[in-house]
Amino acid sequence: MVVNLIQEFPEINIKKQEPLSKYTFTHTGGEADWLAFPENVEQVQQLVKFVKKNDMPLTVIGNASNLIVRDGGIAGLVVIVTGMNQIKVEGNNVMAQAGATYIKTTQVARDHSLTGLEFAAGIPGSIGGAVFMNAGAYGGETKFAVKSATIMLPTGEIKELTNEELDFGYRHSSVQDNHGIVLEATFELKPGDKEKITAQMDELNARRAAKQPLELPSCGSVFKRPTGYFAGKLIHDAGLQGYTSGGAQVSKKHAGFIVNIDNGTATDYLNVIHHVQKVVKDKFGVSLETEVRIIGRD
Repeated sequence: MVVNLIQEFPEINIKKQEPLSKYTFTHTGGEADWLAFPENVEQVQQLVKFVKKNDMPLTVIGNASNLIVRDGGIAGLVVIVTGMNQIKVEGNNVMAQAGATYIKTTQVARDHSLTGLEFAAGIPGSIGGAVFMNAGAYGGETKFAVKSATIMLPTGEIKELTNEELDFGYRHSSVQDNHGIVLEATFELKPGDKEKITAQMDELNARRAAKQPLELPSCGSVFKRPTGYFAGKLIHDAGLQGYTSGGAQVSKKHAGFIVNIDNGTATDYLNVIHHVQKVVKDKFGVSLETEVRIIGRD
């Protein structure tokens, strides 16, 4: 059966054979068969029920910051939720839709003199991705601030999960296990001093800018932290800074990052990742696991 999603859902912005390199932070990635930009929960639900009924693969993407899409692109329907980006404040709670950026959410919290999200001031991902991956930085993790999250199961059913039910771990949440889609998260924060909150956010952003290669396309931190080690130090000590394959390079500024220096492809990125893993394993006996999500067809 030939399906035309543009005809099926005229009210939703949908593109056919759309290059995902337009949307990923690495500027790499093949085409999505279909790419949809829903603007509300009802539209997401319509799409989820449609792909389930028609046995079509579904991939959901947030801000595409900690993501590598292979050069073969992605089969079926890809949904980007950045159009669902409302943020509201009620008392000490900040409610942010999945497509809102973490950075904007921390700014809204700051503007309402609410403390607890300063650690995330520079995390470029979306709220959906942050909950999905339990994103963290500078000693903070998403799990410390999330009260609950509203998710949609593959059936289209909507559930609210408590912090406990989200079962947060290191770069993990139960949303990964139940193949859910994060729709919204509620952060329970505390009243604070706006000037102190601002100063802490500014300090962390300055540290980030000084150490990380923010001036070049990258997928953020590539590897998980191995127990007892730091991935960046292992890569640096292995003499791999500056190692290049095609247009992808181990950053000379921060060894934990791989940057796109010259029209790199996802394959270039994967070649660098595999080389780094092999050399670090050979030299130090440590297996580096990827933190970045790698999806799509070869």
